[in-house]
Amino acid sequence: MVTNMFRLDYISCILTIVSTVLVGKKMWHGWVVAAVNSVVLCFIGFRTAQFGFVPANLFCIGLYANNLSQWRPKLPNKQEASMNQQVRA
Repeated sequence: MVTNMFRLDYISCILTIVSTVLVGKKMWHGWVVAAVNSVVLCFIGFRTAQFGFVPANLFCIGLYANNLSQWRPKLPNKQEASMNQQVRA
C-alpha cells in the first residue's frame, strides 16, 4: 500500500519546508503552499485510515485562507482610485 501512495509523505515534507521558508520571508504564497500541503495530508489521512488528520488539516486550511486574505496586498477599488486622482489634481 505504501508504494501506491506515490510517496506523499515526501511531497508533504517538501511542501512543509517550502511553505515555512516562504512564510518566514513574509511572502503570501507560503500560505497557498501550506494549504496544498494540508490537502495532501488529508489525502494521506484518508488513505491510511488515520482520520484525525482530516479535521485538523481542514481547520488549518481555514486558518491559511484567513491569513492569505490578510497578507495579500490590497488593491484599491475604482472609486478609491478616482478619488485619489481627484485629490492630486
